[in-house]
Amino acid sequence: LAAAFSPDGRLIVTAGDDGPARVWDAITGQEVRQLAGDGDSVLSATFSPDGRLIATADFHSARVWDAATGQEVHQLTGHAASVLSAAFSPDGRLIVTAGYDGTAWVWDAATGAPMRELVGHADSLFSAAFSPDGQLIVTASQDKTARVWDAVTGAPVRVLAGHAASVLSAAFSPNGQLIVTGSDDHTARLFDAATGQEVSVLVGHTAGVGCAAFSPDGRLIVTASEDETARVWDAATGATVRQLAGH
Repeated sequence: LAAAFSPDGRLIVTAGDDGPARVWDAITGQEVRQLAGDGDSVLSATFSPDGRLIATADFHSARVWDAATGQEVHQLTGHAASVLSAAFSPDGRLIVTAGYDGTAWVWDAATGAPMRELVGHADSLFSAAFSPDGQLIVTASQDKTARVWDAVTGAPVRVLAGHAASVLSAAFSPNGQLIVTGSDDHTARLFDAATGQEVSVLVGHTAGVGCAAFSPDGRLIVTASEDETARVWDAATGATVRQLAGH
């Protein structure tokens, strides 16, 4: 269900329905270690910015692991339902989780202590991510909106509205000026992060868009869809650059 590189590119962590998250050697493809929790499906897995920790989300909680040993460091308990995603802040000091209970939580990555709860969505959350400067958080929800929050206070900043179905993912551009969302309404959308205004609609997929992400320079966007394709888009114009077919 998820796969991410370590910051130095040497390792990959994967999350799957078969229980433990797994760490792999990116060069050889060999399994390095397993991160064994309660045996639940692991829905999300990612490295901390310094590569020392891994955060995972499963049906009962989020967990923090020592990337070098595979030992569990913290269990992040507070959500009233499944945790669907977990992400580190850019400085690695905080973790934000998104839950099926309609809330996001911010946690201290060093201690595992809850810092604040982000309340306002009217339905389940699918993802949550920090802005590049760590000052904001964006969440994606089944209530057809994405929302921007103050990461320090937990206060709501703005609502990103326009999708006609669940918003499945939301991510900031590398410069923090734009947010891209992916939705079950078959589109991805670009929003101005400062105003919440819609900038463009990326139209072309014929099924839900489960994930959307910017390239490191912010010029391109890639989307993944249930229509069995991925697409690359020009972030400035919203035009399709190419279609990645084969799945």
